[in-house]
Amino acid sequence: MQHVREFHGLPAFTVPPFAHAAELPDPAAVAWRFQCGPYESDEGYEACWERFVAAVELEKVRAIVLGSPWYDSEGGGGERCLIEQSHRLTSLEAVFLGDVEGDESMISTVGQSDLAPLLAAFPGLRELAVRGGDGLDFPVTGHEELRVLRVESGGLPPEAAAHIAAAELPALERLELWLGDDEYGGGATVEDLAPLFAGTGKPNLRHLGIQNSPVQDEIAAALASAAVVERLTSLSLSMGTLSDAGAQALLHGQPLTHLELLDLSHHFLSRDMMLRLWTTLEPAGVRVHLRGRNDEDEDLIEFGDAHGRYVAVAE
Repeated sequence: MQHVREFHGLPAFTVPPFAHAAELPDPAAVAWRFQCGPYESDEGYEACWERFVAAVELEKVRAIVLGSPWYDSEGGGGERCLIEQSHRLTSLEAVFLGDVEGDESMISTVGQSDLAPLLAAFPGLRELAVRGGDGLDFPVTGHEELRVLRVESGGLPPEAAAHIAAAELPALERLELWLGDDEYGGGATVEDLAPLFAGTGKPNLRHLGIQNSPVQDEIAAALASAAVVERLTSLSLSMGTLSDAGAQALLHGQPLTHLELLDLSHHFLSRDMMLRLWTTLEPAGVRVHLRGRNDEDEDLIEFGDAHGRYVAVAE
């Protein structure tokens, strides 16, 4: 995990300790990043936020990134700061919750919460990124403006995945879900994602990433005949345990030649299957990403994992 350098097309600008208004950039020109801790300054995060609220014309702010300690192994719920100022943050288009690095917190312990109040407070929000799945939920029936939703997780709670899959998000163009390992709170199944695969509720979806899953073969098999694939321009099944069985299901399913990109990076494919994917899809204009080939881990097999495969991000 690394801190974001750009978000919502804007450079990330970390709010400096004790800066005055005259020293700060145009409120609309950056993604304001909050990182207050022992590595930056001794200023507490509440004081940092209050100083920002007093110094910056909130009505012009377009993007906010919340890091540690709002979100780390001891934090979470930092969206309350935003909700309290929603009457002033009238131009806010994008929010990143949980911009923490590996030395600040493991992704499996980054605390999150129910995101429904945040989305209700900001009906004009266009992009939402979330890092961490501990305590996350998304009981949202709908949101009219959200265009990008990304959840980076070592273990996305199945109920949260199911709520996202069922939500009515008519403007959504990009959806990326890192499902993660059951040992770290994951466990979402194809059944949990059924409304999403059926293509309901998200008519403008163009990029779909169902990633970092220990059941990547089952997901690939479901997507081989899923209605949602027809409207996509790019599909990512990266970071998971995809094997030849899942890739073969994709090749034997509906045509994928309308895609611009098929990302299968971090996989357990044989070299013969990699060649089949390239020779079948790339002549049709589909870029196939197959970086990060892995072999099955013998130690995992010895300890009871039948395949010895693992996701890219768990702990």
